[in-house]
Amino acid sequence: MNIILFNLAEVELPLACQDPRSQHLLQVLRRKVGDSFDCGLINGARGRGTIVAIGVATLTLSFIWLEPPPPLSPIHLLIGLPRPPTARNILREATSLGVTAMHFMRTERGEASYASSTLWQNEAWRECLLHGAAQAFCTRLPEISHGHSLMTALAALPGGCTRLALDNYESPSALATHPLPAAQPIALALGAERGWTTAERNLLRAADFTLVNLGARVLRTETACLAAITLIKARCGWL
Repeated sequence: MNIILFNLAEVELPLACQDPRSQHLLQVLRRKVGDSFDCGLINGARGRGTIVAIGVATLTLSFIWLEPPPPLSPIHLLIGLPRPPTARNILREATSLGVTAMHFMRTERGEASYASSTLWQNEAWRECLLHGAAQAFCTRLPEISHGHSLMTALAALPGGCTRLALDNYESPSALATHPLPAAQPIALALGAERGWTTAERNLLRAADFTLVNLGARVLRTETACLAAITLIKARCGWL
């Protein structure tokens, strides 16, 4: 953790010693009474925390809040539901890279059972977001949805965004050279691990998506996702 994140309701309460954040403070950072650490309110300000007391079961902390981090990059990901370990990687690393939203969709070639994974139950996915934000020294979390159809996900996109879909087979141009207006949000769609069907390509084109590629090499879903985000951020100056 490069920053330790708290909900607003937690900062007035003692922190249990068994909480992973307490263990990180005491065992990894080796903080003692009077020592300070970087902290943040989820989707709020960053600041400095201080250990006031270390009890048998709890830590007493105090906080000084400073400025919030910069806004997230206006990148909206639409991703065909991948296997849960891949989804965890994308959730964590795309959060670190600062995307605004991730929508994990049901697609025709996707494995239907992935939607019922424990990752998507009881907000287990949220831990991936927190880890990604803490890694990036950021407090902001992206918007998340899962289990909707491609058509529903397309309908929910904001207006006025550049719309791109990664495709290895029918894309006419490379993402590296495709025009990207820096002043517009970008919607980036990735199919399930088996790719898009013809019907889905037609649906994407009808929704004003342009098919683009990352080159001739076939990449893992998480690799393609992170490479595309990084390329978009670099080309649009959103670093």
